[in-house]
Amino acid sequence: MLLLQKKKCASAVILALLLIGVLLTGGCAGPKPEQLESVTMLLDWTPNTNFSGVYVAMERGFYREEGLEVELVQAPGSVVQMVGANQAAFGFSFQEEVTFARLADIPVVSVAAVIQHNSSGFISLKDRGIENPADFEGKRYGGWGSPVEEATIRALMERYGADFSRVEMVTTGEVDQLISIEREADFAWIFYGWTGIEAELKGIDFNFIELRLEDPALDYYTPVIISSETLIDANPDLVRRFMRATARGYYFAITNPEEAAQILLEAVPELNPELVMASQAWLADRYQADAESWGLQKLETWENYGNWLFEHGLIEALPEMEKAFTNTFLE
Repeated sequence: MLLLQKKKCASAVILALLLIGVLLTGGCAGPKPEQLESVTMLLDWTPNTNFSGVYVAMERGFYREEGLEVELVQAPGSVVQMVGANQAAFGFSFQEEVTFARLADIPVVSVAAVIQHNSSGFISLKDRGIENPADFEGKRYGGWGSPVEEATIRALMERYGADFSRVEMVTTGEVDQLISIEREADFAWIFYGWTGIEAELKGIDFNFIELRLEDPALDYYTPVIISSETLIDANPDLVRRFMRATARGYYFAITNPEEAAQILLEAVPELNPELVMASQAWLADRYQADAESWGLQKLETWENYGNWLFEHGLIEALPEMEKAFTNTFLE
């Protein structure tokens, strides 16, 4: 009897140790590193809160749970060209870029809208007196030298009966936009969720003209996450697993903005903590906004901006917009 009790005790101890091991490993061992499928995700800009959902999905292990090992790379060139050529599985882009890419037979597809509404617009120091697009007359615009910039400014001014020829277009390139509007230019095109919040924190007295409020057609998706038709056709399961984990990352950022901001700061410690925290709080309600779920895209939004580009001579034809995006991989 004593021997039997000892055996039972020994078995209980072994079972307990096994249960502890299971708990410590999260309930299951999961895929081993060598079993994970490697995936490259391209950033189209320096790390910021637009990308927080991906950083969260990496840090919280959401990708690993889907059998993926994701590497984030700041793109050395064009994101759409690299993704379209299958040099990377996914990347960040924007609706305008995807539209141009498809017209050039680059087979990229938007698989999610990171933010539901365009938060970009024109910032200027308040003392420059730029309160609406008519006030662009006699001012200097600092930008990248893109035809879309010129067309957008021209179209907005025409709605106010203003003369675009009186705007001086200055190519400032990668110069800090807040520095640019103090030195080389009077106004610049920014994303409010990052540069606008930065201006607030610095106590800059500024005006902001929000694009989507000036023209509904300019409420397009920026940024978006893209993949290629090749990958979608050949391995839809990989795309589905990647997007499932990515969506979890953005839902986490929506409901836990402070934690998401901290995760981004730990991954990119050179970022300004105050800016990251404030920007993340600002974006939390805007990632999904009025959509039924995060990432969803509407054909109407794609068609409206495509028609705007066509009407203003920036594209010579309209691509099949229903093929430029998909909601298939959003659950």
